[in-house]
Amino acid sequence: MKSYYILYLFLIGSVFWASGKQPNILFIFSDDHAYQAISAYGSNRNQTPNLDRLANEGMRFDRAFVTNSICAPSRAVVLTGKHSHLNGQFTNKETFDGSQQTFPKLLQKAGYQTALFGKWHLKSSPTGFDSWEVLRGQGPYYNPLFLTKKGRKNITGYTTNIITDRTLNWLKNERDKEKPFFLCSWHKAPHRNWLPAPKYMSKYDDRDIPEPETLRDNYENRLSPASTQAMTIDKHMRDDWDFKLTTPKGFNNEQKRIWEATYEPKNKAFREAKLEGDDLLKWKYQRYAKDYLRCIDSVDENIGRLLDYLDQTGLSKNTVVVYSSDQGWYLGEHGWYDKRWMYEESFRTPLLVRWPGTIEPGSVNMDLVQNLDYAQTFLDICEAKQPTDMQGRSLLSLLKGETPEDWRKSIYYQYYEFPGSHNVRRHYGVRNHRYKLIHFYMIDGWELYDLQNDPNEMKSVYGEPEYEQIRNVMKKELIRLRKKYLVPEDNRPLPKEIKEIY
Repeated sequence: MKSYYILYLFLIGSVFWASGKQPNILFIFSDDHAYQAISAYGSNRNQTPNLDRLANEGMRFDRAFVTNSICAPSRAVVLTGKHSHLNGQFTNKETFDGSQQTFPKLLQKAGYQTALFGKWHLKSSPTGFDSWEVLRGQGPYYNPLFLTKKGRKNITGYTTNIITDRTLNWLKNERDKEKPFFLCSWHKAPHRNWLPAPKYMSKYDDRDIPEPETLRDNYENRLSPASTQAMTIDKHMRDDWDFKLTTPKGFNNEQKRIWEATYEPKNKAFREAKLEGDDLLKWKYQRYAKDYLRCIDSVDENIGRLLDYLDQTGLSKNTVVVYSSDQGWYLGEHGWYDKRWMYEESFRTPLLVRWPGTIEPGSVNMDLVQNLDYAQTFLDICEAKQPTDMQGRSLLSLLKGETPEDWRKSIYYQYYEFPGSHNVRRHYGVRNHRYKLIHFYMIDGWELYDLQNDPNEMKSVYGEPEYEQIRNVMKKELIRLRKKYLVPEDNRPLPKEIKEIY
């Protein structure tokens, strides 16, 4: 009887040991993926079955935002868990300081093997990763050059597929299967200039993509920055680069043949039509939107490849899969492309998380979260210590379906890259569940939006008497958040000695 009891304890202990095994994390990250171009978020423009699969088997965050809507700064925030003024990556122009504390380094100390394949875009070499192969700069859509620990490597093919190939090869052949892993598969797509894979070049040719209702926005009832930008589909896109009226560079002979066979008939028909005015705008929107969505089709397909492998090998049982983008994107809303603004389409980002046994399948979270939280979330999931100088908060309780009573009720944003591409003025602001206050501090101008009554942000109500109390409350909250996050009053970087003390 005693031997049976010992065996029973052993079996129970084994179960607890297995269930307590440190989880793996696969972090899939894309570039400029609009949440409104994911069918799980209600897109009326495309279908993304594999992203929907993540949402159906995990959690969809409907109020996930960034702190600074531009590529390199967003990645720096994700890595460090700190706002731009503390991690030093204000714009795309700086070189990321890889010597500073990042969550991959902390995961290495916690016994994790770390790997990164795809877009990096931070100028310095990756640190904190045991294995890495990254695109040089932005990277092309075809035949990319990868930077590796062993030198440069040219690979022929479509970049989205190649990044997934390298991710899968590491999973199959290169990792230490006795250790937990944190694996980044970071895509260049769907960043500008939207070159689709051959198999998707003709997709959507048989239909029109629905136009956003604000495509013809005239920027009334807002401050001047909305009208002085340089990012409209109508006026600022390039015929060669964006609309592909000439054959893009970088193809090999076979790729060029396929491209010209597909696009030249379309271009000929466009030239013969001699479109003008609103008809020309409609054509530009369709050409842009279709190429953008075709690039997303490849991202979605490759996410399916990764999910299938995890399922087929049993890794999915103990692997957290996270999908997000470095920021949102304008898919014609307000007549725009690109990002940068605190207006909703670029400020908000997709976030989907699957964790079998922990996350309730098909759950939706409506709490305010930011990319500032990712680092601490990863550390928390992996049972690694969260440094006190990180500025976000772990999402672990939210993933378990529990919102703490003291969860944040507002979030802070700041954009710095002006003068710069697309002429978007510097601004900072605060958003809560209903209102958004924006300060264009170089002109000392303010905007206030009531997101319940004006979800498209077409009219600032900052000066309206009935919003005076809301305006004052939001300003106080903005001051509180700037103090909390140690934002310098002059909006310049913190002096080195203050940063070291912090």
